[in-house]
Amino acid sequence: MLPGCSVSSLAAKFAFFPPEPPTYTVKKEDNGRLVASGIPRDHSLDVLVVDTKRGNKVVAFYLRNPYARLTVLYSHGNAADLGQLYDLFVQLKQALWAHLDEMRKGKNRIQVIEDDTTILVMGPQLPSEYNTYADIEAVYQCLETEYGVSQEDLILYGQSVGSGPTLHLAARLPRLRGVVLHSAILSGLRVVCHVNFNFCFDIYKNINKIKNVKCPILVIHGTEDDVVNWLHGNGLWKLARDPYEPLWIKGGGHCNLELYPEYIRHLCKFIKEMENITTATRLRKIRQSLQLPRKSCNSCCSTTTTFSTDCCHPIRIQKPTCSGCSQTGCLNLRCCKGSVHFCDWCCGGDGQ
Repeated sequence: MLPGCSVSSLAAKFAFFPPEPPTYTVKKEDNGRLVASGIPRDHSLDVLVVDTKRGNKVVAFYLRNPYARLTVLYSHGNAADLGQLYDLFVQLKQALWAHLDEMRKGKNRIQVIEDDTTILVMGPQLPSEYNTYADIEAVYQCLETEYGVSQEDLILYGQSVGSGPTLHLAARLPRLRGVVLHSAILSGLRVVCHVNFNFCFDIYKNINKIKNVKCPILVIHGTEDDVVNWLHGNGLWKLARDPYEPLWIKGGGHCNLELYPEYIRHLCKFIKEMENITTATRLRKIRQSLQLPRKSCNSCCSTTTTFSTDCCHPIRIQKPTCSGCSQTGCLNLRCCKGSVHFCDWCCGGDGQ
């Protein structure tokens, strides 16, 4: 039997195909600012190198927007690095900017951008399942400490294998604003074969972790994905506790969904709705999800209940055993100028 570290190393060899050598390098300028070679100079781009709890370093690109209310933390797939994907992220930022602006003009009749979304993308330096978990935790802590981003203002975005660290972190953040799963996987093993059981050597068991995510989840998947079958996306959507309207892109593959117009429209719709969710709305949804079904009482027994009224303090009272009243909860308190009135059914309507 293989030891755990050997299993993890073997799985990593099959799961990750980063470009070798990397398409960019990070260096420090004379003023102390980090830059990435091969990446166009952009005043809105911060290049970050973050230390993780596993002793590694993870590189992240932070695309700033001073008017942002929300931040998207994007975890990309397994066969590319930040240098290859930089143009995509810039185009995504510009598309979100334009579409959200258009949506707001239609609603608010204004022509200026009120706010938008900041995008942070991360790419692992030493890819393995548990290294990527440590990576995303370290980047999230950096967002909190260096940029003041709280989980309430954060959307996690996971593409392909990036859905693994995304759901790992999402399951640990109960007040997260939202999650986007793009061509996501149920688990690593389920990509290569159809299994109905969990195995110790499987990686990224999203099928289990998604059940612990409390925020809205948008699932995007192509119907012709020949790398990660559409059934993965559909399965994750069905397992989500708070599923958002999914986007199944007809004819879409694994790496080309951004080319379809409905992709950016639906993503913008989701982000706009996440912006508009108030704290009160989110708390109400959490309370509803935690509410237990009310137990029925078949026998008339004495119970202690706390009643509250609009004109006096809560009153703790013992419900009487009432053989002549068949109604459930026969004591109905009303408060009027200090008087307590009992049930209309068994007290003639105005018993005191």
